[in-house]
Amino acid sequence: MRRFLHVALLLSLALPASAAQAQSIERVDSVAITVSDLDEALAFYTGVLPFELVSRTEVAGEAYEHLFGVFGLRAEIALLRLGSEKIQLIDYLAPEGRPMPEGSRSNDEWFQHVAIIVRDMDAAYALLRAHKVQHASSGPQTLPAWNPNAGGIKAFYFKDPDGHNLEILAFPPDKGAAKWHQPNPPLFEGIDHTAIVVRDTDPGIAFFKGVLGLEVHGHSENYGPEQEHLNNVFGARLLITSLGAAAGPSVEFLDYIAPTTGRPVPAGSQANDLWHWHVNLATGDIKGLEARLRQAGAGFVSPGVVEMPDDDLHLGRALMALSPEGHPILAFQPTS
Repeated sequence: MRRFLHVALLLSLALPASAAQAQSIERVDSVAITVSDLDEALAFYTGVLPFELVSRTEVAGEAYEHLFGVFGLRAEIALLRLGSEKIQLIDYLAPEGRPMPEGSRSNDEWFQHVAIIVRDMDAAYALLRAHKVQHASSGPQTLPAWNPNAGGIKAFYFKDPDGHNLEILAFPPDKGAAKWHQPNPPLFEGIDHTAIVVRDTDPGIAFFKGVLGLEVHGHSENYGPEQEHLNNVFGARLLITSLGAAAGPSVEFLDYIAPTTGRPVPAGSQANDLWHWHVNLATGDIKGLEARLRQAGAGFVSPGVVEMPDDDLHLGRALMALSPEGHPILAFQPTS
């Protein structure tokens, strides 16, 4: 069922009650994006967008091969910050992954984006236009007032040089977290959420809430010409569900009631493929989380918990697993 009728049942099936209530994830640490050329990506994210480069690290070796599920891996990983939120850009020097699928759309199941909060939609859009960014939406959209959970929100989708979708988002005074309504903010403030397409909301809630311990923050059902032009999907009607940890951006489900023509995640997807994103989640109990994931029947990319090198990434012990829709999550128990 798509309208949250069976969430409690799915949660009870996923885990025993005591485990289902565990708050496994302490924070949504960052969102990672596979890119084809790190220098070009950095020029976009720090030149067109105002992300700050925090670190740039080259990694290789057995631990990273096991964690990311890519044999012979050598990669450069850049950590960037905007406000108090972070993203990673990962360039696989070897082996080369596959390009973005032709004609990728916002309802395809590999879709993911990060939503960047802006102080002024018109000014932010004008800046993006000046840099000739590729549109994914026809233009900025203001969601209609009849929708109590989304009315007045302004949003626009665009793409980075590799075709990854990004969003700028402006909240009206009655929407969004208090942190997005502070006086005199910069034009680009930070990251509110990362959005992923799901086939069915309920299994996603069972996984992200029941197994990982995130909390549901809200639901909305969005449709109409504004939503269609935002997503660039004719006839778009979505169930949107937001979940979050105690800290960090939230994770948002986009469940397309219509149209149902979105394509599944390509078979054999790996972390070096250009459509790959993953969410980095910090936990204080990586072995306990591994046990809950296995008990819930989650798919694993890594063989289990991997002991990571003591390097600039400070991953400590980490694993990579898959949500029911095939979206990767990287959970780690940091060294510091």
